[in-house]
Amino acid sequence: MNDQQDLAKKKGWDERYGNHEYIFGKEPNDFLKSVAEQIPAGGKVLCLADGEGRNGVYLAGLGYEVTSVDQSPVGLKKANALATERGVSITTITADLTEYDLGTTCWDAVVSIFFHIPEAPRNQVYERVTKALKPGGLLILESYTPDQLKFRTGGPPVAELMMTTDIAHRTFPDLTFEHCEELERDVIEGIGHTGRAAVLQVIARR
Repeated sequence: MNDQQDLAKKKGWDERYGNHEYIFGKEPNDFLKSVAEQIPAGGKVLCLADGEGRNGVYLAGLGYEVTSVDQSPVGLKKANALATERGVSITTITADLTEYDLGTTCWDAVVSIFFHIPEAPRNQVYERVTKALKPGGLLILESYTPDQLKFRTGGPPVAELMMTTDIAHRTFPDLTFEHCEELERDVIEGIGHTGRAAVLQVIARR
């Protein structure tokens, strides 16, 4: 992806988040909500591509120290507004995740919810995710699978941006998988994700 494509993609997300409405809603992802308390109490959590902040704000409400990274300053402005509304605090960083330094052995958990980019940069980001986790740290991930194309209820329009169990195991060779499953479920997350969906859910530990 060249610089012009990067700029167009960023502008596209800024425009989507520019509406007063939270396009993916204000409530956390259901999978994240069901497993969040596996993260050590008070731990440091990095939320990838956290957009308008629904997941990071939820985790902050559970007492975690949350950093939300996204390429859209418009989305993160809404994330901070949501945090204020909920009476919590998060750290927001505007950055391209393909270039952002995630650190080394510094996160108790990394959360990746519907973060879809092409395979090559995705592999680079997730290689750095593995190194950024503390020993024993958790990766919590939900992604659409290629079967999502038959539902068209959210997510990218091409299969190459999605993941499967096989792709997950190849992508995280140094993590121990505690859960890795492809399934169909109802995803009701604002106007952006609404309806039956095909997803991959992962919990993996360094």
